[in-house]
Amino acid sequence: MGKKPNLTGLSRFLPQDFLNSNATSLSEKPQNQSRPAKKRKTDTHVPVRTKYDATALVPHYTTTHEVPENLQKYFSQRKRYFSLYDQGCLLDEEGWYSVTPENIAVQIADRCRCDTILDPFCGVGGNAIAFAKTCEHVIALDISPTRLALARHNAAIYGVADRIEFILADYISFANAYLSRPHSTRNIDVVFLSPPWGGPGYISTSENNVSADSNADFQDELEAHSQYSLSRIQPIHGADLFRLTKRISDNIAYFLPRNTDLNEISALGLLEKDEGVTPDDKPRMIEVEEEWMGSKLKALTCYFGGLVAGQEHVF
Repeated sequence: MGKKPNLTGLSRFLPQDFLNSNATSLSEKPQNQSRPAKKRKTDTHVPVRTKYDATALVPHYTTTHEVPENLQKYFSQRKRYFSLYDQGCLLDEEGWYSVTPENIAVQIADRCRCDTILDPFCGVGGNAIAFAKTCEHVIALDISPTRLALARHNAAIYGVADRIEFILADYISFANAYLSRPHSTRNIDVVFLSPPWGGPGYISTSENNVSADSNADFQDELEAHSQYSLSRIQPIHGADLFRLTKRISDNIAYFLPRNTDLNEISALGLLEKDEGVTPDDKPRMIEVEEEWMGSKLKALTCYFGGLVAGQEHVF
């Protein structure tokens, strides 16, 4: 699927009135460049400066004593989040506890290969960077100008900023505008949903009287005996978010907490039934992939539509 001529930036996806009022594009993508620029060899202990430098926005921690106490357990895993962290990758507080570990992001990106992918909750860019290596074009949204700037900064360090369109917008407004676009505009092939889960204390702490900073092992044991409901997804109920997204594309990867109620995930499959499915067609399947880091189960990725193994024909 080639790129359409004479359409640049957001105009490929959204009507002009949305562009003028609700969204800002941070992308400066060259028209004739479709591959990421080669990265120069650098000293891995010296932060890389790029034209998208955002070092004035948040600190780049290098030693434990610089890190606030509530972020130290995340800082100890910084190379799992960004293997090029020492070259200057930046995270704000929310980014430290919400970014997808790089190895998991790479695995998901490999499953989501396509022309155009939408990452509507991009945060500091962990997934968007991985998608830029497997997809022709990445649309990365966030409601925070700081996180969006950090995402672009990090993407520049990885040499893929030219393949990502960074847009300051909330997903609900973007989706509604996209769905009202002229049909001649370019399609989004895959949507990666990684909405806010509710912060580092997303396990039901109020019912168990446990703080978000409690002993990690105890939190793991607590989580094993609780279930996460899609009703806690932000900014809207997780099922409603899926329903809205399915109007954009059937090919959805939904990144969810490891203790998400599987019955609720299964219920999303009812939305896979549409008027285009005849009685002779096989029922659509959902694939739930466990994301492990060592011996720890970190999250679930639920694949829908043509992303399901053996169901590629519906892509």
